[in-house]
Amino acid sequence: MKVEMKQVGFHDYQMDIFHIWKLFYEEVDIVYETADDAVMRMTLELSVENGTAAVKADLTHPETERVWTHTERRRLKNESDEQRRKELKRVVGSAMLRVLEEATGLEQPWGVLTGVRPTKLMHNMLRKQGREASVRQLQEEYLLTDGKAKLLADIAERQLQVIPDLFELDREVSLYIGIPFCPTKCAYCTFPAYDIRGSNGSVDSFLDGLHYEIRETGKWLKQAGLAITTIYWGGGTPTSITAEQIDALFVTMHESLPDMDKVRELTVEAGRPDTITPEKLAVMKKWNVDRISINPQSFTQLTLDKIGRHHTVEETIEKFLLSRQMGMDNINMDLIIGLPNESTNEFQHTLDETAKLLPESLTVHTLSFKRASKMTKNRDQYEVAERDEIADMMKMANDFMEANGYHPYYMYRQKNMLGNLENVGYALADHDSLYNILMMEERQTIIGLGCGAVSKVLYPATVDEDGNEHQKIERFPNPKEPSVYNQAYKQYYDKKVRLLDEAYGHTLSHPL
Repeated sequence: MKVEMKQVGFHDYQMDIFHIWKLFYEEVDIVYETADDAVMRMTLELSVENGTAAVKADLTHPETERVWTHTERRRLKNESDEQRRKELKRVVGSAMLRVLEEATGLEQPWGVLTGVRPTKLMHNMLRKQGREASVRQLQEEYLLTDGKAKLLADIAERQLQVIPDLFELDREVSLYIGIPFCPTKCAYCTFPAYDIRGSNGSVDSFLDGLHYEIRETGKWLKQAGLAITTIYWGGGTPTSITAEQIDALFVTMHESLPDMDKVRELTVEAGRPDTITPEKLAVMKKWNVDRISINPQSFTQLTLDKIGRHHTVEETIEKFLLSRQMGMDNINMDLIIGLPNESTNEFQHTLDETAKLLPESLTVHTLSFKRASKMTKNRDQYEVAERDEIADMMKMANDFMEANGYHPYYMYRQKNMLGNLENVGYALADHDSLYNILMMEERQTIIGLGCGAVSKVLYPATVDEDGNEHQKIERFPNPKEPSVYNQAYKQYYDKKVRLLDEAYGHTLSHPL
């Protein structure tokens, strides 16, 4: 889709304009000079008078000469330049969205809200006003549907029930431990995931580096007087390494990290059923791992084969039941909506099989075409469902959760998601994942250890003249490639600690 764009009264927001168009068209080329071969022409005219912003959007199809028009008016609330700019951006986006919805017949349930973490916005609203006013603001200013606005409110309120001190965790951190190995790499995956049988870097050398990072992090936390809220083993698939290697890591953790008995949650991703053994489960039980993930993604074997998951449906069920027998009473499962060649029939089958197991939590992902994935690079080889069918599958998932007593407790969105939908985590009773909430809401520092792990370091919060809270977050990624990590983990760790020292105001002794 080629679009000729004309802006009157402003010249900003080009990237935001592009993202609004991407909600409606998979491929978009926007030009800002005369383009005779443009498929569509849009004019956006902004004016501000007496504190009210008005944006008129005209969209013309050059072949039929059909014109769609919408004018969006908003009373501007804020005085600061930064907040005023955000308000104007929303008005421009809203006018565009309304015109494109009319022209295409497509409804965008998330309106102009394109960020990854919409619940962060809801939390900020709830801290300043009640639920009803927050829901109304999302509907009126961001154009969310009633269902999506209420979903955000439900999740934010649930998170505050689960972690009452969510906004008071500045003297605690969480740890992410990245183990970058898998039996095979799935077609949709862009996480650090390397064939454990390959030669990309010695597993033993990688584990040497991870042990070092755990020991040094323990020293820093003790010096800084910081506690640990949650620990999450991810990857990759952490259970790709041996039971003995897992056990040795837990020994180092308990020897090095402060107050392990006070950690609120310890999760290990055992996502690939073909990596789970009785010996590994016994090690995790021994060290009081209280949450694991066993991820079927789908209960259709042809789908698993197509996306490169080299395990069987029967193996998923077998390993789930084995985990139950060995005392694992908090199991998560991931399901993906929109996998290749799957329709509502296949997804209903997945839900039917899930109902026989009823794990304590379920995360429902909508397939996203991530730039670096095998699926995106070879998209013509993967047939996926259309937008309407994706929406039907999401409704099926919501109905399933409600019927079986699951509540939503965290969510996030990604670019290039089928149907412009979302990923939602659901849980039974009090089995909400604390780490998932903390990681998504960015309310405390997450220290990433291991290959591909990203640290998110939070600086002290500040409040502007309009009462809006701002908090600087510094991302620090470890190398993704095991071979690079093995050579440089000490240098990376030193840089990471200097960043932590700066954020927490410490001048701790550490090699430069």
